[in-house]
Amino acid sequence: MPDTPEKNELTHLIDERALARRVEELAREIAAKSQGVDELVVIGLLKGAFVFMADLVRALSRCGVRQRLGFIHARSYGSGTISSGEVRLGRDLDLDVTGRTVLLLDDIQDTGHTLSVATRYLEQAGAARVMTAVLLDKPSRRELPIQPDHVGFEVPDRFVVGYGIDYGESYRYLPYIAMLADDA
Repeated sequence: MPDTPEKNELTHLIDERALARRVEELAREIAAKSQGVDELVVIGLLKGAFVFMADLVRALSRCGVRQRLGFIHARSYGSGTISSGEVRLGRDLDLDVTGRTVLLLDDIQDTGHTLSVATRYLEQAGAARVMTAVLLDKPSRRELPIQPDHVGFEVPDRFVVGYGIDYGESYRYLPYIAMLADDA
């Protein structure tokens, strides 16, 4: 019987305190670049960005940034550890972004396909400006020349889990970032 995701060994990569500190720093950076924006539209890519988004929008609020929140469901991994390269957006945006400044959040920038497709979708929906922020960046895997505006941490070319990021729908609950010891 093959190992289930929960039986994989984990190696800690980024602890809770480091995550909290960096999210606060990102909020200050984003707030500075959002000056003059009446209300920032923050769009999280589900499912992986939900924990990052929850912490970041509270930090942005502490910086005085008014926000409206929404989500887009994006998929490119399925149950494996390698992006398929094919991004499917599975949920239409339920906010009008026409003429608005949008902050698009993703858990991890890997190949660049997801951020590229989602950014294009928001621009086609009429966003005046799309800023991007990712919790983790894995530049060694980039296939498209897209660089997020804000990056939490650069990580090695290993499969990571925790803080909303999953492997086969497991590990999202971890309050830290870990690497699968054997890359499953």
